Amino acid sequence: MTYAVKEMFLTLQGEGMQAGRRAVFLRFAGCNLWSGREQDRAEAVCRFCDTDFVGTDGDGGGKFSGAEALADAALKLWGDAEGRPFIVLTGGEPMLQIDDPLIRALHARQFEIAMESNGTLPAHPDLDWVCISPKAGSEIVQRSGNELKLVWPQPGSNVEAMENWTFDHFLVQPLDDENAAANHQAAIDFVMARPKWRLSVQTHKYLGLR
Repeated sequence: MTYAVKEMFLTLQGEGMQAGRRAVFLRFAGCNLWSGREQDRAEAVCRFCDTDFVGTDGDGGGKFSGAEALADAALKLWGDAEGRPFIVLTGGEPMLQIDDPLIRALHARQFEIAMESNGTLPAHPDLDWVCISPKAGSEIVQRSGNELKLVWPQPGSNVEAMENWTFDHFLVQPLDDENAAANHQAAIDFVMARPKWRLSVQTHKYLGLR
């Protein structure tokens, strides 16, 4: 298989329960809830995405012929640091491309593998950490994992149903748009009213990281 990667770089994980960890960040190209083109945004299921996942022209991106080549590139980015290497697979929608050979190749290089998905496709069973970020209006089939991260506010979200899903952690993250201040307060109010949830902040944006 040829993997289409928008970008891949070394950074600190900026959000969620893994925030602050040194990580290789691998963003796959493509998504099943939006084409990534502005002319299609109004008709998309997910209309608030602020991520460029179109093409393979980002730093460290490209088309990788086979899982071994992609895993080797990820390990080269990690370098010689001590400890088990950690990689975050995201997108777009990573489950459009994640497959058995890639998981095996990353594990063979001792990577701990985390993934963030919109949950509309089943997560690979051998991932080490599964984060699902549901989008209102989509059919969520992956209702279990390590963390559920709900971007807020998001009209149409069935929060009561989500609270019955099987996740270790329930997180609310303020939507980053022109109403950021109001969204921050809405997320705080959400957690104050529903203590099962915790506030997740995009620390990488405050720190100037990617």
